[in-house]
Amino acid sequence: MSFREIFKKIKKNKNFMYGVPFLILMVAGSFGLQKFSELRYKYSRHQTVTPEEMELVGVNMKKPEDVTIESEFEKIKKLDIENWENIRGPRPWEENVD
Repeated sequence: MSFREIFKKIKKNKNFMYGVPFLILMVAGSFGLQKFSELRYKYSRHQTVTPEEMELVGVNMKKPEDVTIESEFEKIKKLDIENWENIRGPRPWEENVD
């Protein structure tokens, strides 16, 4: 058998026709995504904000030990959730009529 006959036989095989391009796409896509995510984290400008900087802007932050799940649960327990009124918000296309 010559190389051409073997290639024609392989070329007619559906696993070769659809499987190999799929595997190439998956492997190449993996490397491509790796490069894009590397750029994302390399050039991100994520900086932490200190409470002192927040006070300069005008935001008063509570200390982490002041806010606990138990204290927030107690605040929610005090709310009256039985008596409420559904208020429809204005739509962007409606005029703001009071």
